[in-house]
Amino acid sequence: MGRRQKILITGASSGLGEGMARRFAGEGRSLALAARRLDRLETLADELRPAAEQVAVAQLDVTDTDSVPIVFGKLREELGGLDRVIVNAGLGKGAPLGTGKAHANIETIQTNLVGALAQIEAALEIFREQNSGHLVLISSISGIRGLPKAQAAYSASKAGLSALGQGLQAEFANSPIEVSVLLPGYIETDINRGVKTSLMADTDDGVDAMINAIEAEKGWAPIPAWPWTPIAVALKYLPAAISRRLV
Repeated sequence: MGRRQKILITGASSGLGEGMARRFAGEGRSLALAARRLDRLETLADELRPAAEQVAVAQLDVTDTDSVPIVFGKLREELGGLDRVIVNAGLGKGAPLGTGKAHANIETIQTNLVGALAQIEAALEIFREQNSGHLVLISSISGIRGLPKAQAAYSASKAGLSALGQGLQAEFANSPIEVSVLLPGYIETDINRGVKTSLMADTDDGVDAMINAIEAEKGWAPIPAWPWTPIAVALKYLPAAISRRLV
């Protein structure tokens, strides 16, 4: 497998998406960047163009599921193909269920799971036609075990995304299509603003760990590996009475 040169990133206008775009641009890759905030995307693209081989941008709201394959198709055309698609667009809204804020939980599921499914469909249609490609799903440590209160819907959305990735890995095993499921822990980004924890990684370290896992095309990787790999194992296997104290 050669270097994945043509990379599409959703949710690229801020946070981990923006960080990944900057790293790949610095390596002279060709980038297709999509997000809801077109003005921020265009500003970012102008910054990246001197280093990147090519930068294409498109406005995309992944909850408008009909638009996803159209946007992916246009970006693919502009880059002359896609070698890697990073399904990164996500939302962290939420409230305890049954407290009158269903809209926030529904929006989170629609963005993180239904929107992700639309992106996966569009990416795999391209990869199947090419008979090659690397699909990267940005899930979360919170998808390993159901979380309480305001994180319940977010946790469920990421568990669903991880399950989609596992199913695709089984389907595409020993094929030219690779599927990676990455599980970030607490990384300093907009989505984690206000979270107080000693486990928070700074943005640069988080992006470094993300890029390393993507380039290695790992099937499953907590990000950063320390301390999240042992935490992931604990969340998965400890009895509920103990794991509840961790969340």
